[in-house]
Amino acid sequence: MSRASCCATPSLWPCKNFNVWQQESRKSGQERKNMLSQSQRTTILELHAQGVKKREIARVLGISRLSVRKVLRSNSAQVPVLQRAEKAEPYRQQILELLPRCKGNLVRVHEELTASGAVLSYQALTAFCRRHGLTEPPQRAVGQYDFLPGQELQHDTSPHELELAGKKCKVQTASAVLCYSRMLFFQCYATFQRFDCKIFLTEALRYFGGSPERVCQTR
Repeated sequence: MSRASCCATPSLWPCKNFNVWQQESRKSGQERKNMLSQSQRTTILELHAQGVKKREIARVLGISRLSVRKVLRSNSAQVPVLQRAEKAEPYRQQILELLPRCKGNLVRVHEELTASGAVLSYQALTAFCRRHGLTEPPQRAVGQYDFLPGQELQHDTSPHELELAGKKCKVQTASAVLCYSRMLFFQCYATFQRFDCKIFLTEALRYFGGSPERVCQTR
């Protein structure tokens, strides 16, 4: 089978944070093993409120059922405060001095730190700088977009791993979302070329039962 396809029902996906979660899911597998982000936790709570089972939430988001249960037990989308001591904290002053000298290049900052005898991994350094906003200012929403029914459809593609016929394989996931209702259509392809995109959009419009005023590709 060259293509595995799956269509989500409208009742499962009118979730405001699903697009945000899609962006989170593009991060590396190692990052997903860490603490869930606020958008992921919000998605879990919203899907649970719609009556979606814990097993299904865990499968769709690619996380463990234990993680789902912990979020539902806390009943909060807020990310828990990190309690353990940060490994980079003893080197805070050095990091602050090195950042302007290295023009914000964390690879160079890490090299300088280790050369001076600091015992610190590059991952611990980047996580420390990210949590404390030392390298980039926190992103702020620049506005709010409102769409009328039938006004716009957005589509995107991203690589994912799935189990097919008992084997793990990489696929290209194509998704299309109606901006007003948040109704979602998605399919998985072994490869995704221009011709595949034409077929995908045609099938998406058939699934939605009509065509909006415009179709946009998200970036």
